[in-house]
Amino acid sequence: MKKVLICIDYNPTSEMVANSGYELAKSLNAEVCLLHVIADVQYYGVQYPTFMGYNGFDAEVDLNINKEMKRVAGNFLDTVKTHFKDPKVETKVLEGSTADMILEYASHWNANTIVLGTHSHSILEKIFIGDVASKVLKDTKVPVYMVPTKE
Repeated sequence: MKKVLICIDYNPTSEMVANSGYELAKSLNAEVCLLHVIADVQYYGVQYPTFMGYNGFDAEVDLNINKEMKRVAGNFLDTVKTHFKDPKVETKVLEGSTADMILEYASHWNANTIVLGTHSHSILEKIFIGDVASKVLKDTKVPVYMVPTKE
């Protein structure tokens, strides 16, 4: 059975990534796993408007508590799963370096394809903080399906 690992972050552009990845998986009759990596808890302080039915987290969450962040991320993935109306979709929340965790879990889960969004970052931003998609592409052993998210 084919397996498609859809990597989404806490950003409204994840809706495009998730939907494109899910469509790809269904066209391949593949299993689906939604993966979210918690890399920097400060990132979750951004309050976006509702996307894919997810309203965001309670503003009173203590962002220094990893257990709470895992709960918040798990709730996010469960909401995305509900968006697909597919009980067979798996979800996984990991903590660590985003690119490393994506590659490690793709190997562990035996993914045949990794789905990623491509955010537009400036050259300077890539030099200073790196780029998850670039690192995944450089080190992957399976095909990567890139979804452009630039508006």
